[in-house]
Amino acid sequence: MSQTKQPTNTGALATLVVVFFFWGFIAASNSILIPFCKTHFSLNQFQSQLIGSAFYGAYFIGSLLLFIVSNVFGYDILNKIGYKKGIIYGLWISVAGALLIIPSANANSFPALLGSFFVVALGFSLQQTAAQPFAIVLGDPSTGSHRLNLGGGVNSLGTTLGPIIVSFFLFGTVGGQHADITITNINTLYLIVASVFAAVALFFTFSKLPAGKNDEKFEKANKASGSLLLMTGLVLVIILIGQFTEIDKLVLLLLTLVVVIGILFYSNAQAVKNSEGWGAMRYQQLIFGMIGIFVYVGAEVTIDNNFGALLKTPGYFTEAGLDESQISHYISLYWGSMMIGRWTGAIGVFNLSAMGKRIATIVVPFIAFAVILIVNKIYGNDIRDIYAYAGVIVIMIIAFFYGQEKPVKTLLTFAILATIAMLVGVFTKGIVSVYALMAGGLCCSVMWPCIFSLGVAGLGKYTSQGSAFLIMMILGGAVIPPLQGTLGDMEGIGMHYSYVVAAICFAFLAYLAIKLRNVLKSQGLDFDSQVGGGH
Repeated sequence: MSQTKQPTNTGALATLVVVFFFWGFIAASNSILIPFCKTHFSLNQFQSQLIGSAFYGAYFIGSLLLFIVSNVFGYDILNKIGYKKGIIYGLWISVAGALLIIPSANANSFPALLGSFFVVALGFSLQQTAAQPFAIVLGDPSTGSHRLNLGGGVNSLGTTLGPIIVSFFLFGTVGGQHADITITNINTLYLIVASVFAAVALFFTFSKLPAGKNDEKFEKANKASGSLLLMTGLVLVIILIGQFTEIDKLVLLLLTLVVVIGILFYSNAQAVKNSEGWGAMRYQQLIFGMIGIFVYVGAEVTIDNNFGALLKTPGYFTEAGLDESQISHYISLYWGSMMIGRWTGAIGVFNLSAMGKRIATIVVPFIAFAVILIVNKIYGNDIRDIYAYAGVIVIMIIAFFYGQEKPVKTLLTFAILATIAMLVGVFTKGIVSVYALMAGGLCCSVMWPCIFSLGVAGLGKYTSQGSAFLIMMILGGAVIPPLQGTLGDMEGIGMHYSYVVAAICFAFLAYLAIKLRNVLKSQGLDFDSQVGGGH
């Protein structure tokens, strides 16, 4: 049955894009705040990474609560209230979190600061769960991917600008001049953040936007929810053991990895025997996808969140190590690399000729790189030492052509390149090492959609539920960075060599690409042939 072409609600989409921008802005800003908090609160590297744990752990808790409550009531809570209200409620939760940061900073309390970041990200979790399907219903479903790619591209712009703007507000500069951070700086920054979130929430509240709902039937999965609750309970027990005992943090973090992966495989094994009550967890590709998202997000976040500490390490980049106020443009380059890759990956959704696509694949990355250079120049950074990064971008362009927009081939190619880049970063110093580690951003940029599309392939009526399970696995950003931070604190390893964690993650993702291909082929899905261009 044909449908009338639905026009895009451009006003609503423009407002929604602002939300995408600030997710990226705040997430990338953590990499500036982490080294500051480490110095200000006299933390070790493991403790400083708890900012990321609070932030990404909230995504997991928020998504899990939404699923559990919906499962108990037998209908999708978010669909019941509508995506519009879901975004509004999420924005107000983030406003509360941003405002809580101010008294937390004034009280000089790191635990209170962690709690405040958790509240901000809890709001983000609700916003993100609602905003992605909302972007699709704001126009014709056939062009929904275009709107999501627009949101992703603007999100990447936020991650590029975030470290620079936060550095300006905290240090009064983004260049090389050191300035002491005062409580006033932090108060000003988060008052502005809270005000912007509140303004967007009010706009959504009073504008005549669609409620945003769909007619999909909610599939209950009591055994799956029980499994996820067990996982959560065990992780919380491990956290409490870490708080009240002297057991080595590395042991506890490795135990957390075993718990997460072990429960997922156990759940799938039980679901294969008897699928009743397991919902989407009966599909092996979803389990591999969940583990893939867990590892991918962990790798993406750990490269960035530990990078400030690495740049401060004497002898790595400079003899004395860089000051916090000098690191923003290198961190901006990492998130800018994500933007370069995402803008390039989005070319496939436009109706270009074969020659047009080839030209755009070469030109668009350098346009994005130019944006990074211009933004850094405007903010007063010395950008001469990042010009040569253009050579790394050329390698990425070649990889894009080789991947041919096929999810398995693209994931495998970029995972192998990322593994090599991390090893080069570990075994060299100076600008070569910086380039290599920042190249992780180029490789990460296309991994999420590849893993996501492969993880939900063939799920049929369980696709929506499978997507929710995949989003929960953002939990990896709460576990893997502290694991690297713990290794960075060890005298025999240190921050530089701790980046072998990222190399192991990417090597595992390369292996996972092959496993996903084999699992899908066994179900009659030659995914690269059937869904080429899935990212």
